[in-house]
Amino acid sequence: MALLRLIFNIAWFILGGFVMGLAWWLAGLLCFISIIGIPFGRACFVIGEMAFWPFGQQNISRRALQGVDDIGTGPLGMVGNIVWFLLFGIWLAIGHITHALACFVTIIGIPFGIQHLKLALLSLTPIGQTITAKA
Repeated sequence: MALLRLIFNIAWFILGGFVMGLAWWLAGLLCFISIIGIPFGRACFVIGEMAFWPFGQQNISRRALQGVDDIGTGPLGMVGNIVWFLLFGIWLAIGHITHALACFVTIIGIPFGIQHLKLALLSLTPIGQTITAKA
């Protein structure tokens, strides 16, 4: 199973994952311009790493993982997600959906398209989420 993940991750990286990972990192760099954006920028770099190598990783709510609320899973997290959506989220989601549609053209590309859709959903509301390895 690990070999299959490696093969899929390498193919993903070559066929579009590199571009979307760079898009996440660019968004992270733009967030670091202001002090307020630093937590957003840090999240962009973590999610960008997932965008480079998505197979074998998943996003999960920190509330579900830890069983308690924190600043990102409460009302401030919701406000952060709204701001994120308006500034960066919609554009990253459009990029992932565009890549997903291109991947769905072939049968071999379907797993890659599914990963793009997973990342598109994550790009809409990343605050309060964390990246973990699949069990």
